[in-house]
Amino acid sequence: MDNDQVAPGELVALREAFTVDDGGASALGWEAVRAFEARHGVVLPEPYRSFVAEVSDGSYQGPPEFGLVGVAELPWDWGDDGSDRDLRKPFPLTRAWLWEEDDGDYEDPDAVIDQVRNHGSVVLGTDGCAMNWHLVVTGPHRGHIWHVTDVGAMPFGSEFGHTTSEPGFGGWVRHWAAGKEWFDAGSDQ
Repeated sequence: MDNDQVAPGELVALREAFTVDDGGASALGWEAVRAFEARHGVVLPEPYRSFVAEVSDGSYQGPPEFGLVGVAELPWDWGDDGSDRDLRKPFPLTRAWLWEEDDGDYEDPDAVIDQVRNHGSVVLGTDGCAMNWHLVVTGPHRGHIWHVTDVGAMPFGSEFGHTTSEPGFGGWVRHWAAGKEWFDAGSDQ
């Protein structure tokens, strides 16, 4: 997974997956992407960065279930205005954590849960019921996709054991475009 360079053909595959046919009108453009990054003190990981700049800043199509939200937006089921979000602060997790069942050996688990929700990631969209997909932009898991729900959080990618797909935005989109179940490790898909 290369967070700094777009692999040859990656944008072509992303365009095909989303079938965006608006001549780039839904893309943010490079100037707006750089302005977003400057405002938030981050550099978006590739290929998401180029996708938002050149292909589309959001889509009614999934992933996730209710479509991809724009880089500066939050899903309809977010629950607040997002004013506590700080993309500069690192996303705190590097392994799955089901906080409903344990405190994760954290001194203040509620504070860490708040950080998972609000630090170091852009929200890609929702599957409904506050089951949101995040792209980590700051911290050790930069470039990885995380599924964050009201009961826990888990990383997406074959290296984490829940899916057969590659990590990162490109792997996540290819997995969805292939019609696979999100957590398909050990299944017949």
